[in-house]
Amino acid sequence: MSFSLPSPLESAPGARVRAVRDPFHGDLLEVSMGPHHPSTHGVFRMNVTLDGETVVKLKPVFGYLHRNHEKIGENASYLGSMPYTDRLDYLCSMTNNWAYALAVERLSGQTVPERAEYLRVILAELTRLLNHTCFAGFILQDCGASGTPLMYAFREREKILDLFESLSGSRMMCNFQRFGGCRADATPEWLEAARALVDGYGAFLDEFEELLTGNEILMARTQGVGRLPAKLAVGAGITGPMLRASGVGYDLRKVDGYGVYPRLDFRVPVGADGDTYDRYMVRVLEMRESIKILRQALGTLPGGPVMDPKARLRGFRAKPGEVYSRIEGPKGEIGFFLISDGGPNPYRYRVRPPSFINLTVLEDLCLGHSIADTVVILGSIDIVLGEVDR
Repeated sequence: MSFSLPSPLESAPGARVRAVRDPFHGDLLEVSMGPHHPSTHGVFRMNVTLDGETVVKLKPVFGYLHRNHEKIGENASYLGSMPYTDRLDYLCSMTNNWAYALAVERLSGQTVPERAEYLRVILAELTRLLNHTCFAGFILQDCGASGTPLMYAFREREKILDLFESLSGSRMMCNFQRFGGCRADATPEWLEAARALVDGYGAFLDEFEELLTGNEILMARTQGVGRLPAKLAVGAGITGPMLRASGVGYDLRKVDGYGVYPRLDFRVPVGADGDTYDRYMVRVLEMRESIKILRQALGTLPGGPVMDPKARLRGFRAKPGEVYSRIEGPKGEIGFFLISDGGPNPYRYRVRPPSFINLTVLEDLCLGHSIADTVVILGSIDIVLGEVDR
């Protein structure tokens, strides 16, 4: 009796392997990673063709999580679509809400009180801290680190989620923004807790960077891996930290100057090589800038209402017309395109999701790298499948 042990790829959950013959490369291996493979960050699949352990072809396959978000938006009221935006990037509910609210406000000509504008910036930057902290934990786990960095990241994430819950009533699906402002005001106790969190976040980043940023294993796994040239990034419509890591200093908070960002002093970090390490470092530096923004916004938060007293939510109808509105979300440009025919719901509702757009260059980043590097490169893109599939 004879037997053979399966290869690690064959035994990995969600992976399927098939040998093929190529006249130019010789024996190749086709590996289907997913849709439940642990490295794919959700219900996502990569069909990878390998020459030994080197990637010669990669096809991303998604759509397993499609929920018909945009068609639902065309058949729901304007306000009724707000909770659905929470389910796009479910780590970044507050920024999803803001992007959608801003589109409807510009379509209908509604104004937002100054206190609400400051509060939106505070919540958006807390969301950026939350997202980038989670990213740092996930990318290190993809590199093979034990769960310790991820648990450190999740410890800090819990503090932000506690703030969101005390303000909105929900930890993740906040449904907090409204056309003309915010659903509730921040209490003095909440603002004091937010200031305490911001004051202590720098110490966490110092500790995290001391342990990991200069770690030789992390640098070996990420430097020179998955380079994204600036020309390809711009041509593919890449935005957010991925674009800035390639040396393009494009940030909608500076370019569009929405909200009260023009009043706040902050820098836009950029990378030089566009590799996985730069994508990691840009996010770390962005967290430093978010802390700076939060200190300014919390220190100058004006009084007054958080909702436009003229705002009408029940029976809301936008004027006929169309609008595209966008903000700088933690993962990149998140935008909403709306067409109104004067009815109670949008005639056309379209989302521009950064996770989906940024994922389109995955093959370009992975070619010539090993299968192990592919896992790290995918993690460096920072996707959420709820936003990819919608």
